[in-house]
Amino acid sequence: MTTPMAVDKAKAPKIDIDEFLTLAISETPTELHAFFESFRTLYSRKLWHQLTNKLLEFFDYPLTRPYRVDVFNKFVRDFEGKLNQLRLVEMGVKVSKEIDNPASHLQFLTDLLERVDTSKSPEAHVLLLAMLAHAKLLFGDHEGTKNDIDAAWKVLDELSGVDPSVNAAYYEVAADYYKAKAEYAPYYKNSLLYLACVDPTKDLTPEQRVLRAHDLGLAAFLGDTIYNFGELLMHPILDALDSTPHEWIKKLLFTFNEGNIGKFEALAPLFPKEPILQENYPFLRQKICLMALIESVFKRGAYDRTMSFQTIAEETRLPLDEVEHLVMKALSLKLIKGSLDQVDQKAQITWVQPRVLSREQIGQLAERLAAWGSKLHTVEERIAPEVLVSS
Repeated sequence: MTTPMAVDKAKAPKIDIDEFLTLAISETPTELHAFFESFRTLYSRKLWHQLTNKLLEFFDYPLTRPYRVDVFNKFVRDFEGKLNQLRLVEMGVKVSKEIDNPASHLQFLTDLLERVDTSKSPEAHVLLLAMLAHAKLLFGDHEGTKNDIDAAWKVLDELSGVDPSVNAAYYEVAADYYKAKAEYAPYYKNSLLYLACVDPTKDLTPEQRVLRAHDLGLAAFLGDTIYNFGELLMHPILDALDSTPHEWIKKLLFTFNEGNIGKFEALAPLFPKEPILQENYPFLRQKICLMALIESVFKRGAYDRTMSFQTIAEETRLPLDEVEHLVMKALSLKLIKGSLDQVDQKAQITWVQPRVLSREQIGQLAERLAAWGSKLHTVEERIAPEVLVSS
């Protein structure tokens, strides 16, 4: 059995399957012979589901790496139309990783894409487009990557009950693309969606978990529309940063969520460890001030949300002449709703963006609810006699 890495075109030459399997047994290690014997039996009996499972097992077996392309091109191609197309594509993706030449790698996936019936198996089509996009990204073709991502989304957006592996492949390459483009908000969104489709403890190595948590943290800080870290703060991926040199990033995330400027300033000396944070310090300083404003509003009662500029300056540690701009920024980002009185230098806040609360914040909320309940009980005791008399 030969082991060339040549990639066949759409029309594969018809070969003698029995002769191919006999030659494979004679030219491969003894450990692999049982696979080829099984292939012969399952193929002759047309047990396509069982043959699919055996092939997937074969392509996962370490010793088969030199033979995977040959088996796929010369054996699987003969009956690929009879197989579950999603499983076929999964095999093709595994096989493509053995093709080192970039042009041949892309051609292999492109040819397979042409042979997959999109109408019958849209999931297989999406998975292949995602794999093509990933390959193009690795080879530096950002435009081609974006085109494939967009094409995949058009199909994926119309589907329901999609296999998690398909969603995972799409969101992973979308996140990687936005990371390469330094577009923090879309990276943050797609990376979290990717994590929702996989089991990080099983599907990611410890190193991959640390890198993902690290990148998500930086994206949360630098995303100009990200002011709610709740989904990330609740995700176990952040635990990967514990006891690592990046543990302070986790602390900084919680610091931002609390709007704690004191803790922010205490952690600021560590920013040079991440040059991109140091470069964007003015933006981060404004962001923590906005988070501090949100926290200040949150701590106040519903009827105590008219704040003077002086109070906001004290809460955010900003000069008085910068407060108006900060409040206007918060209003434009829809972090709060309300109005400004520039004459009296006051801000009336009617709504604040919901977010995940720390234990301390939950405690404060519980105290306010208890106080509200007490007032309600007092009112009830006062009006109860009047209700009884009138009835």
